[in-house]
Amino acid sequence: MEIQKHPRLLHVAVGVVRNGQGEILIARRHDHLHQGGLWEFPGGKVEPKETVEEALKRELCEELSITVEHATPLIKIRHDYGLTRVLLDVWRVDAFGGSPYGLENQPILWVSSDELHQFDFPAANRHIIAAARLPDYYPIASGSLGDGEALFAKLERLCQAGYSLAQWRLQTSDEAAYLRLTRSAVDYCRPRGLGLLLNSEPERVMQTGAAGVHLNSRRLLALNHRPLPKSLWVGASCHCPNEIRQAEMTGVDFVLLSPVLPTPSHPDARPLGWEQFGAWVDDAALPVFALGGMTRDHLAQAKRQGAQGVAGIRGFADA
Repeated sequence: MEIQKHPRLLHVAVGVVRNGQGEILIARRHDHLHQGGLWEFPGGKVEPKETVEEALKRELCEELSITVEHATPLIKIRHDYGLTRVLLDVWRVDAFGGSPYGLENQPILWVSSDELHQFDFPAANRHIIAAARLPDYYPIASGSLGDGEALFAKLERLCQAGYSLAQWRLQTSDEAAYLRLTRSAVDYCRPRGLGLLLNSEPERVMQTGAAGVHLNSRRLLALNHRPLPKSLWVGASCHCPNEIRQAEMTGVDFVLLSPVLPTPSHPDARPLGWEQFGAWVDDAALPVFALGGMTRDHLAQAKRQGAQGVAGIRGFADA
């Protein structure tokens, strides 16, 4: 009887290295290597008895001749290559010493986060790119058509606070009025650095010039492919692991997982609690925001559970 061997697990420390201008360092794999010619984030294998942070510091020193001074966990991604399973343990490096160059003669580039999607990366890196581009906070501007003045006041506060991404959730059955108000919101926010994701049908993104779409769970479960090009954001709302798997399979960039804590808007919903939330995040292969009872003050707790950040209405758009 042939004994089936389990694929070995390769634990890899990966660095998303940022310079003072917010640009991110990427390196090109040599052509003779596995997946040669593709671009990647620097890093390498975690050796026995090494912590991930120790491995990250060693690898970046050996590859780039830099000394890591400050690094924080960003995301963990598991990917199955058949004979090998890879755990990419990704850290954000915001401070380093030295001037990076390719000690292994590998080409390196500094690129803006919005340019990352223009480069060819290994499949396992797709959600690292999303995590590198996403902010810590994802506020929600929610209201009805009659709340136009109040909604724009929220958008003004979000722009003044420096948010870069927000969900636009406008409740109306009037298609023309929806498009008119949403176009005005997009035109107001774009030059102020705030991208709006529409909680609506994906085709409305192209009609309004929005930054992307945010799918509710019903729209998510009805999809079998990514509804927008990779230059636009696709987010989704999830409430269980099956919905997270659906988001992964359809090419969603990130999800909101809720409710983490009790929330006045859904008093009958049973909250996950931080422990359950963290367990589901650990199994996810894409960035996850905590939603439900969240304020900006919950960011540190959410990060400890592996989250990308926190999302919500109260304490964000109303702050």
